[in-house]
Amino acid sequence: MEKFVQELENLKNQSQFRQIPDIEAKDGKYIFSGGKKYLNLSSNDYLGLAYDSILVQEFLNTSEIASFSSASSRLLTGDDKVFSGLEDYIAKLFNKEQCLLFNSGYHANIGVLSALNQKGCAVFSDKLNHASIIDGMKLSEGDFYRYKHLDYEHLESLLEKNSAKYEKVFIISESVFSMDGDIADIERFVRIKQKYNAILIIDEAHAFGVFGQNGCGVSENIEGVDIVMATFGKALASYGAFVVGNSVLIEYLINKARSFIFSTNIPPINAMWSFWLLKNKLPQNTQKRQNLLNLAKFLRSELQKNELKTLGESQIVPVIIGDNDKTLQIAEKLKSEGFWVMPIRPPTVPLGASRLRISLNTLLTKEDIIKLPQIIKEGLQ
Repeated sequence: MEKFVQELENLKNQSQFRQIPDIEAKDGKYIFSGGKKYLNLSSNDYLGLAYDSILVQEFLNTSEIASFSSASSRLLTGDDKVFSGLEDYIAKLFNKEQCLLFNSGYHANIGVLSALNQKGCAVFSDKLNHASIIDGMKLSEGDFYRYKHLDYEHLESLLEKNSAKYEKVFIISESVFSMDGDIADIERFVRIKQKYNAILIIDEAHAFGVFGQNGCGVSENIEGVDIVMATFGKALASYGAFVVGNSVLIEYLINKARSFIFSTNIPPINAMWSFWLLKNKLPQNTQKRQNLLNLAKFLRSELQKNELKTLGESQIVPVIIGDNDKTLQIAEKLKSEGFWVMPIRPPTVPLGASRLRISLNTLLTKEDIIKLPQIIKEGLQ
């Protein structure tokens, strides 16, 4: 135990120690903690659906109540017609042959990569891809390479040098990056994958529900993306995830993805809620999605006017501070002013890149966030 105690002390000394926040309640764009009310700027509830009690009541009034537990793996007795119905709907929505549900985005990524990247294969992954992608590569029996963030020339140089050594190669990238808020060039990925006969995998976790005419993400209507992964637990305000692709790949995952095979399935009630939201609410949010992206553009402009470093183009707006201690101090200052903004530190981001991650949603207005840049600037002085 001494080793663990020492490691925890080291984390505290480096301002990298994490604790679960004491959250009492959530209501729309607000969060309650310690008897106080804060504007919630750290949620992935991008469409503002998660705490809408009227929406929940509408669902309950128009839907049969399903079971709250699947009780086993789907390959045993954990299946239900709602799952196949949801999968068929998503496959058509994404114009793919087949869909497979997973318990979470983490389960999906480690399942896909550990199953597909066999001996004699290799994955080429963006340096800033999510931890679930990194862990999936580590669990696989194949090799993997990490190219510089959104550096397509570096990716091509790695492929040119190494791809011929492998039976099959995979390129994987997030579409909207969860910490920088920037967006990948999917069409360029398609050209590269065609040149090197690779399989292209795009993680739309933070783009699903926000980008695309139908809310299908950055890769919507772009031909040549072989596998798309997305989650229900962010913009869609539910739980679970899915992977879409051709039937061969999906059937292979059913037989080889250990995170699918050996996990109790998500509850049918969650699948029903996701299905209902997809059919009845996602199509109605086109203008809300555009307003959200306009709000993010406004905030970035205000941050830059205050000479603060920000990145990206999406609803995720980081403010790069650098130093761990200073990042924590400014987060506390924001909290004292009524803003719930969580500090992001290594290993979630690279050393020296600690930041405040402002996560916007459709319930927010310009008036809600106009004071943020000045408060952050004052905290840096």
